[in-house]
Parts: sequence; C-alpha cells; structure tokens
Amino acid sequence: MSDIVNQAVVILNEKLSTADFDGTAKFDITGEGSIMMDSSGARAGDEPADVTLSADADTFQSILDGDTNPTAAFMSGKLGVDGDMGMAMKLASVLA
Repeated sequence: MSDIVNQAVVILNEKLSTADFDGTAKFDITGEGSIMMDSSGARAGDEPADVTLSADADTFQSILDGDTNPTAAFMSGKLGVDGDMGMAMKLASVLA
C-alpha cells in the first residue's frame, strides 16, 4: 500500500471513532489504492461496498485535510460517487 493510503487510514480512523457510520464505503484513490470504511473503522482494502468514492490523491488529501468539502468536490466533478448516494451523504458529514 502507498504512504497516502496508510496515512489516510490513520486519519479516517480518528474521524470514524466519534461518528455513527453504519454502512460500508470505499475510497478509490487513483494510482494509490483503496480504503474500506465500515462501523469498525478504516483499513486498506478493495471489497464491495454500499458506495464507492473515487478521486485523485490531491483531491482526496484536500478532503481529509478539511480544505475541500466532499459535496463541492462531487459537484465540480473531482469526486466520483458510485452506489448509495444516501451513504455518500452520511460519509460526507463524517469527513466534514
């Protein structure tokens, strides 16, 4: 796994530790790998999920840092969403 994925897992676990996230989501980071998220936290992995969010490494990092709103990234075409849009909205509130 890439350093970006490993760092993201740590950050996402911190954000998920105080959140009520009950679905499954996958972040697919172009050229870096994938991160799975569920009620037990975040981990590197590439499994089926309720929703898959796709972005390049810069966009993903900006979302994690809080510099980019996930909804704004989606609306501008920088973040792709495939699957359950309601789950994507729940995840966006966790990342905010």
